[in-house]
Amino acid sequence: MTHAAEDVVDAEALWRELVREIPDFPVAGIGFKDITPVLAHPGAFAACADAMAERFAEAGVEAVAAAEARGFIFGIPVAERLGAGFAAVRKPGKLPAAVVGVTYELEYGTDRLEMHVDSFAPGARVLIVDDVLATGGTARATCDLVERAGGQLVGCAFFVELAFLGGRRRLEDVRVESLLTYT
Repeated sequence: MTHAAEDVVDAEALWRELVREIPDFPVAGIGFKDITPVLAHPGAFAACADAMAERFAEAGVEAVAAAEARGFIFGIPVAERLGAGFAAVRKPGKLPAAVVGVTYELEYGTDRLEMHVDSFAPGARVLIVDDVLATGGTARATCDLVERAGGQLVGCAFFVELAFLGGRRRLEDVRVESLLTYT
């Protein structure tokens, strides 16, 4: 049985019901927030994309940037709803044309994200979309990448924010909207 987004009366309550916590995953002591039941529920997922887009409907978004892979799941429907293009942010060596990249610090080492140099026009208004804001490392790196590519960052939209991990602190200069927050 499928449900249209407009059939979801109290989306936040439904999302909270569907997001399940998996104890001790990926390691002991961690309570993993599993969003896959939301993705499996057409009405709940459509309501997520609607709500993310609605929060930035008046921001003049011209492109949505999202990091692989879960960011793509949310970013593409948000871009469609906003009438914006989509900029794929990927790990090194995954994109075939000229790229711009950013290397960023992890807790134990570094990582790198890349995007095609022509993902959006210089000065384009860009929204970053992802599934979860945790420590903020990937989100901050994606913000830096968008700015390095000449985009004007309008904000970040997340489905879930794990506030207890402090990721928002790394985005203090950015408008951040999260649909569900866990403290």
